[in-house]
Order: sequence, then C-alpha cells, then structure tokens
Amino acid sequence: MATVAPMQPPVSPMDPAWVPSPLYRMSLEQYEAMIASGAFTKRDRVQLKNGYLVEKMTELPPHGAACDATDLMLRPLIPTGWYARIERVLRIPGNASMPEPDLAIVRGIWRDYASRYPEPADTAMIVEVADSSLYEDRAMAGIYGAAGIPVYWIVNLVHRQVEVYTNPGPGGYASRQDFAAGQQVPVAIGGRQVGMIAVDDLLP
Repeated sequence: MATVAPMQPPVSPMDPAWVPSPLYRMSLEQYEAMIASGAFTKRDRVQLKNGYLVEKMTELPPHGAACDATDLMLRPLIPTGWYARIERVLRIPGNASMPEPDLAIVRGIWRDYASRYPEPADTAMIVEVADSSLYEDRAMAGIYGAAGIPVYWIVNLVHRQVEVYTNPGPGGYASRQDFAAGQQVPVAIGGRQVGMIAVDDLLP
C-alpha cells in the first residue's frame, strides 16, 4: 500500500534585500589593482570603505546645493599651502578605505597628486553633506578619526546642523560639537582657526 508523504513547505522566493554572509573583505592593494586593470571605471559608482565595496548614492538637489555652499564658503578661508578637493579619492591604508568625500582640504597643490592619492597625513579636514547618508557618514567618523584626520564635518541636512568632530585617536574622534542654525562654526586648518562660517550659509 502506498504511503502519502507529507507536503513540504514551498521554497521561499528570493528576497532581493538579502545580503549573503560572510562578506568578502578586499584589501586596498586588490582594489587599486582592479582599478588599474580597468575592471572598474568612472561609470561604476563604487568606492572602498573599511574593506568593502560600497555603491555611491544618487545625489539629490539639496545635497548638491549644500556641497556647493560649503565649497564657496570654505575656499576664501583656506590658507596658502592647502587647497580643496571635491569628490576626489582619499587613500586610507590603515582602514582599507578609498572614500570620495564631498570635500577634503589637503596640503600642497593639485600637481602634488598627479601620480598618487592624498592620504590622512596630507589632510587637514574632511566634509560630508548628509541627508539619506547620515548613518553612513557618522560611521565614517570612526575611520577618519582612527586615520588621524584632524577635523571632520558633517553638514547634517536632516537635523539642520553642522557636526564637528575633533581630537582623533585609534577609536575615532574623542570630541563632537553640534552647531545649529543661527550659530557660527569655527574653521580650523593646519592646527589653527582661520575663520568662522554661519550654519545658515551652508544649509539649503
């Protein structure tokens, strides 16, 4: 006499949000070799953060406006011997990261980086403009701080404030100070204050 096997539950459909684990961590050298080989081009919107490939987010108009405002307000304050790089690669060997921050103030002139990327020792300040990327930009404080970058700003469009991270160390930044609309943010480059910027002038 035949027996009837119990029905098996149907196979669940693939969840498009599922991320397999463990993820593979890539070294800085592997990533650079892939770029050199042509495996990644400018059309591939990825960057290396903490050893993982991360897709770049699409920019919304308020983000772009705040980036432009930050650039315009900071440039007149930058002292001789430093200059601003916009959405360019920063090489952080200690954390297997090659992010492309919205703005970085680095030592020297553009010709100094014709054959290499700037590294933390070349960098006075990093600025990220955050809207939907706020969680990730705050997480980057750990990487930038551990790398020894003296000052990190987040122009926070969500809470309409500027977060200033200072006193870097192995665990990230030891200090964070928030500046709200109506306040002035001190600008420090190369270990000295070079001016002040109104928060209102950075927020769209």
